[in-house]
Amino acid sequence: MFTRSVILSVLAVSVTAFVPTPSFESRSPALNLAVGDTAPEFTLVDQKGKTVSRSAIKKPLVVYFYPGDSSKGCTIEANAFNENIGDIRKTYGAEVVGISGQNEDSKAKFSEELGGLDFSILADNGDEVRKAFGVPKALFGLFPGRVTYVLDKTGECVKVYDELGDAKSHVGAATDALEELKPVKKSGGFEFKLPF
Repeated sequence: MFTRSVILSVLAVSVTAFVPTPSFESRSPALNLAVGDTAPEFTLVDQKGKTVSRSAIKKPLVVYFYPGDSSKGCTIEANAFNENIGDIRKTYGAEVVGISGQNEDSKAKFSEELGGLDFSILADNGDEVRKAFGVPKALFGLFPGRVTYVLDKTGECVKVYDELGDAKSHVGAATDALEELKPVKKSGGFEFKLPF
């Protein structure tokens, strides 16, 4: 009987460990970047040793955070952005940067493995920028998350896309958001449409 009580008590405590508890903590405005928020400033070094600052990019910017260099999903995502970078620049006048916690040497090696990247992947040593954006961890907090933010030319967030499992889908989510940022073309004169 005693053993049965102990087992039931352990099971009850174990089950409650998986029930979410309400959080009433106040959050810093720099955490959990949301649509309408201004993105935190950052200055990081890319795979070529070039320093990149968010505020120096005066056009729409796709900032994608990925878990790690050379992993399967991150390779798929980097290749997908690289295949579309020309169109992203030409069609939307935007730029793309990828960010993860590995150092500059790791970024250079990763880019080399992919045959070179036509956009910057930035070394976020210590994950300070990841923390400033409030990128959530994935898989029960075990791994860095995969989140894409689309910023307008002033640095305001217009899209947050959080999908760990489908790395390639981040490109489509980013271009959809960039499409909405495109200025509407005005027609230069009178337009006549026939009713048939």
